Amino acid sequence: MANQQIPNLPAAISLGGSEEVEVVQAGVSRRATTQQIANLKGIGPTGPTGPQGDIGPTGPTGPISTELGPTGPTGPTGPTGADSTVQGPTGPTGPTGPTGPTGADSTVQGPTGPTGPTGPTGPTGADSTVAGPTGPTGPTGATGAASTVAGPTGPTGSTGATGAGGPTGPTGSTGAVGPTGPTGATGAASTVAGPTGPTGPTGANGPAAITVGTTTIASGTSTRLLYDNAAVVGETSGITTNGTTLTLAGTTAALSSVLTNAAEVATVSATAATGTINFDVTTQSVLYYTTNASANWTVNFRASSGTSLNTAMATGQSITVAFLVTQGATAYYNNAVQVDGSSVTPKYQGGTAWSAGNASGVDIYAYTIVKTGSAAFTIFASQTKFA
Repeated sequence: MANQQIPNLPAAISLGGSEEVEVVQAGVSRRATTQQIANLKGIGPTGPTGPQGDIGPTGPTGPISTELGPTGPTGPTGPTGADSTVQGPTGPTGPTGPTGPTGADSTVQGPTGPTGPTGPTGPTGADSTVAGPTGPTGPTGATGAASTVAGPTGPTGSTGATGAGGPTGPTGSTGAVGPTGPTGATGAASTVAGPTGPTGPTGANGPAAITVGTTTIASGTSTRLLYDNAAVVGETSGITTNGTTLTLAGTTAALSSVLTNAAEVATVSATAATGTINFDVTTQSVLYYTTNASANWTVNFRASSGTSLNTAMATGQSITVAFLVTQGATAYYNNAVQVDGSSVTPKYQGGTAWSAGNASGVDIYAYTIVKTGSAAFTIFASQTKFA
């Protein structure tokens, strides 16, 4: 409110004692209530109310508020309109309710369905290894008409019993031999096993040891190989075996092996490369997955599920294997390499690790694994696309 002089203020109609007024007390402006003033001694009764003073001029209009006032109350709902004469669109179909309980079993048997087609004839059983009994001899065929050509003389029949001596009749011509009757059906195989034949004599024991030159090789205690050397037992000097692994030593002047041809075992599997793939080097040298890879993968080299590669290889030995991976439109790649479950960072062909596969083809990963110490390996790896 703008400052106004007291004569310009509206007059109070009546005082209740709580109104505040300005007073000067000891030279200081203070506020006091009309009741405090009324309580002063020597104050007479309140005089009559004076006439109302003139209304002061209207103060200037305040600035327009920038805040939206509260929303007024909602008006009453209007009356419901008349029913529409046009049918509204059908609402969407609600979800299907749960299947009702299965009805009680019928007490009336339904009609028998038509007989299905006859299944194919089962395979013929294996031939019996036990000869069945000989069937009975078929009946003798009827005697044929007398031949007009003398047939060959038939075999002499057994001599019959001597009959009473009658007169000797004329000798008739020999009739043709009748055809042999059909062979009877083979009887069922016997269900009783025949007796076991007698055991043959035991052969003589072989020698307990073999002598080669002046060296005696006792049975089962040597890893050296023997061979036929011009009808004399010879002993190899650079070829040894422990019954599982054949070692070809060679010499500084000769190669240890010469192969005209050889085959490596390859495992072909309709599998997609993903996750961790165990490559068992004692199972195959080449592993081929023919289904499109579905994610990047880790390859873990080991001898087998029960033997580590560290156990199977000696320090200073190496092996080379290949992993063939089929790729679809989205290609993936081998992003980690392990030996016996421990990570090994390969040395990559070209010096840079691959970071992607090759779409719509076959990626061949070649790994040369060198054992440099106990559980220590260096791996040389390459990736090549084939399409």
